[in-house]
Amino acid sequence: MNNLAKMLNWGPVLQIRRNHALEHATLQLLSNLQAEQNRPSRLAGYSDAKGFWIFGKVETDVLVSAAEQARQRLLKGDRSLAVHPTCGTNYVVSGIIAGTLVWLGTLFGGRTFRARAERLPMIIALVTLGLLTAAPIGPVVQSALTTEAQLGGLEITGVLRQVRQGMIVHRILTNG
Repeated sequence: MNNLAKMLNWGPVLQIRRNHALEHATLQLLSNLQAEQNRPSRLAGYSDAKGFWIFGKVETDVLVSAAEQARQRLLKGDRSLAVHPTCGTNYVVSGIIAGTLVWLGTLFGGRTFRARAERLPMIIALVTLGLLTAAPIGPVVQSALTTEAQLGGLEITGVLRQVRQGMIVHRILTNG
């Protein structure tokens, strides 16, 4: 476990995890704002060591305000903002668990089409069980591995707006 902790806290990895937390917090605040305005939230994000990207229709000044508010709330200890319900981590955890259970379900039994077809209900049940099990595990993995809510000295250093193939894309740059 000590090696995992070292890896998670290694410079570039820690920076990505902090940016990922800030991305999630920003998306959550933007989603709340859009819900208050009865507008569906159709935003997505992606983090890297230099900051994060926000894809979707949002005004730049609204995004900057939300990102700074998110940063302040994380700095004050609002760690729940760092965990997002539609983070890719949740889907990866679900895929790993469900895929492993499908694999286990195919290990035993006959090789004929009929024998495989007879295992289908069991495999469906295993996948369902796996997805139910994964639902609470994904956020735990986010919190422990893929995000870091303690931002340290992380600051927003710039925001760039672009339009790519008709989609609004913002690049939020960070440092620290």
